[in-house]
Amino acid sequence: MKSTVETLSPTRVRLAIEVPFAELEPSLKKAYREIGAQVTIPGFRRGKVPAAVIDQRVGRGAVLNEAVQEAIPAQFLAAVREHEVKTLGRPEVEITEFADGAPLKFTAEIDVRPEITLPNLEEVEVTVDEVQIGDQEIDEQLAALRDRFSTLKTVERAAANGDYVQLDLAATVDGEEVPGGTATNVSHEVGSGQLLPGLDEVLVGMSADDSTTFTTQLVGGEYAGRDAEVAVTVRTVKEKQLPELDDDFAQLASEFDTLDELRADLRTRLERVKRVEQLYDARDKALKALVEAADVPAPEGIVREEVEQRKEAMNDQLQRIGASMDDYLQSEGKSQEEIDTELSEAAVEGVRIQLVLDTLADAEDIQVSDDEFGHEIVHRAQRAGVSPQQYYDQLIRSGLAAAVFGDVRRGKALAMVMERVKIRDAAGNELSLDDLRGADGAGEEHDHDHDHDHED
Repeated sequence: MKSTVETLSPTRVRLAIEVPFAELEPSLKKAYREIGAQVTIPGFRRGKVPAAVIDQRVGRGAVLNEAVQEAIPAQFLAAVREHEVKTLGRPEVEITEFADGAPLKFTAEIDVRPEITLPNLEEVEVTVDEVQIGDQEIDEQLAALRDRFSTLKTVERAAANGDYVQLDLAATVDGEEVPGGTATNVSHEVGSGQLLPGLDEVLVGMSADDSTTFTTQLVGGEYAGRDAEVAVTVRTVKEKQLPELDDDFAQLASEFDTLDELRADLRTRLERVKRVEQLYDARDKALKALVEAADVPAPEGIVREEVEQRKEAMNDQLQRIGASMDDYLQSEGKSQEEIDTELSEAAVEGVRIQLVLDTLADAEDIQVSDDEFGHEIVHRAQRAGVSPQQYYDQLIRSGLAAAVFGDVRRGKALAMVMERVKIRDAAGNELSLDDLRGADGAGEEHDHDHDHDHED
């Protein structure tokens, strides 16, 4: 085999490969064996059909084509190793010349990992927002907690926003009952908008045993888009009663004896949440700084693959919730072109980040142990709701085990980034990784399950 490599861009090369016909002999023999095992010819046992008979019945051209398709991947990989090309993604192969008895000539264009010069991590600085917790935020937390421990008391008055009512509903279209449009003794919070459009407006001012009708447009079922007449009867009106905000409430709603202790705990929890937000912000800014400092180009082929994967994931997610892409576009107020642009920009950024982390992992000779790989398999299997062995077997069958391995390795490289860069808040305070993680180690920065490994 002879091969040459031509650089098309910093992220793409073309390999020109010539294979003498004699080197195709093993692939040719294999092609005869496989075709002979598939055809049935009277007078010959399956798998024992002579080559000359296969040529006559099936055609020499079909055998040659089978042999070439089998030989190209191995010859391509041999050329990649010879020229030490760091390939990304799948090659685009074109056979330029081939005839029976003559050399096979083909080209293979493929993305390659660009040469990246990383900055000194210790010199990279990122600034995150300062953690500030005001009394108003604590009050909001307490209000939510009070709401959880509220009680409902029946009242003899008309309903108002915030009250709870027990309802009977019956919807009809042109006098015909709407399937599934009748419900009895339904609990509903007035003003929440959780049921039918227009319902809350008629409920305000209604008392127990009052009845009325209103018109609403149906959004689902066989009458979707039609106006329905809805009869509504109020059975009871209940008022939400919140507990007093005192030490007794603290003992009811928590393990603390006093309201001050409860407020202090809520402050600590809020601070922990904001520290995790700082961590994620620092991670994103550190990666952005590395990508910009290294001036990382994004291989076009890999970006295309990433965009397609993201589109597929988006469509799968929409299907799971019973929505279409048109529904999503309408709800977001965006066009398909705008979504495609957003996906492309996100894919470019994601690919650049992967390249930076892979380069760092190589430079630092980061290794992934069997235990680390196994831990990731167990973690992902739990989230998928299958056993670790099932998940691993599925990865092997789909050829994605290397992708998970790459994710773990990049995660370790990202952890190294976060340990070395300088992180300050807006007030100038230097923050350590332990400060951001908090006492419970929350917000591990290497959780990048959305990444995909593209390197061969």
